[in-house]
Amino acid sequence: MSDATLPRANFYRQNRKLLLGALGVALFFAAWQAVFLIVPLNPLFITTPGLMASALVALAENGELANDLSVSAVPFFYGFGAAIVVGVPLGVLMGWRARVGWTLDPLMTALYASPLVALAPLVVIFLGVGIAGKAIIIFLLSVFPFVFNAAAGVRVIDPLLINVVRAMGGKERDLYLKVLFPGVLPYVVAGARIAIGRAFIGVLVGEFFAASEGIGYAIARFGDQFALDRMFACILVITVLAVIFTEGVRWAERTAFPWRAGE
Repeated sequence: MSDATLPRANFYRQNRKLLLGALGVALFFAAWQAVFLIVPLNPLFITTPGLMASALVALAENGELANDLSVSAVPFFYGFGAAIVVGVPLGVLMGWRARVGWTLDPLMTALYASPLVALAPLVVIFLGVGIAGKAIIIFLLSVFPFVFNAAAGVRVIDPLLINVVRAMGGKERDLYLKVLFPGVLPYVVAGARIAIGRAFIGVLVGEFFAASEGIGYAIARFGDQFALDRMFACILVITVLAVIFTEGVRWAERTAFPWRAGE
C-alpha cells in the first residue's frame, strides 16, 4: 500500500460505521427518487426526496420550521426531564426494596404494555392543549424505560460493594448516593436511548390531538392540506433529530463507560 492511500485507509477504518450508514441512507433516497422516473408521480399520495428538499428549504427560509421546533421543544424537555427525575429514583427503589418491586412491577408492566397513546385525548381534556398536557403525554411514554432499566441496574450491583459501605458504617443514604445511583448510570443511559424515541412519539401525539402550533401540528396540517412534500419534510426533520439525540446518548455512553462500548 502506497503512502498516498494509507491516510485514506485509516480514515475509512476510523469512520466506516458513519460512512456505511450515510451510504445506506443515500441509496435509500436515490432508489426512492429513481422509482418515479418510471412510475407516474401522484402528489396527492406520495412525494419525492427532491420535492421534500425543496419544501424543507422553503420552511427553513420562512421561519416556520424553526418556530414549530421551538414550540415543540418546551414540552419535550419538560416531559423528558420529568421522566428522568421520577423514573430513575423509582426504578432504584423498586430494584433495592424487593417488596416495593413486587408491589409496583405488575402495575408498571401493565402500563408499559398498554397503548398509552390512547389516553392522549383524556389528558388533553383534563389539562388542555397547552404545555402541561403535551408534557404529561411525553412523560407517560418515556418514563418506563428509565424505571425498568434503573431497577435492572440495581439488581446486578455487586453485593460486595454494599457490604463494604455497611462495614465502614455507611447509612442507607450512603448506599443510595455512593453505590446504587452510580451503579445504575450505565443502565439509565441505555434506557435513555429507548426513551428518546418514545418521547418524540409523545410530542407528535400530543400535537396531533390538540394544538395550534408545533412540529406535530405542522405534520397534521400539511397532511390535511395534501401538501405531502412539506409533511414528509417535517417528518424527516423529526427523524433526523431523533437520530442525533440517540447517537448523542450513545456517544455519552461510550465516553463515560468505555467498557460498555461493545454492548
